[in-house]
Amino acid sequence: MTVRTESRFPTVTGETLTGRTLELPGDFGAPLNLVFVAFRRRQQTEVDSWLPAAAAVEAEFEGVRYYELPVISRLYAPARRFIDGGMRAGIADADARDRTVTVYTDKRVLRRALDIDTESRVHAVLVDRDGAVYWRAAGPKTAAAVDRLRETVASLQ
Repeated sequence: MTVRTESRFPTVTGETLTGRTLELPGDFGAPLNLVFVAFRRRQQTEVDSWLPAAAAVEAEFEGVRYYELPVISRLYAPARRFIDGGMRAGIADADARDRTVTVYTDKRVLRRALDIDTESRVHAVLVDRDGAVYWRAAGPKTAAAVDRLRETVASLQ
């Protein structure tokens, strides 16, 4: 049984830390995309808690790719080169840089579209290229959340 939520991933433009411009969700690299939406630098620890499980799910299921999505207020767009440069300098791995897509936008619009009630936690969502959201979790990784993610991906294969 396929689970689909009412929320939809909105159309946003972002840039990977390797310099590629993407219009999301259409430019996501796979039919199903596990996206870690972070609003604050300190949430990197929560994102990092998910990465081994995300890599395992990507390896286990064909057609899944994961991304980190730092969401920054569009008011900071003039400082983008500095902000993105700092993130780039902190990530040595080229694949991790290509999976990190910074989005400078009206955060409220993105939060409303994804039904995100707080910016104080990282939010993980499984979306397709049309923006349909099939699974979600908030906060650091838990075994139960990973089990539900795997079940959802398996049901969509």
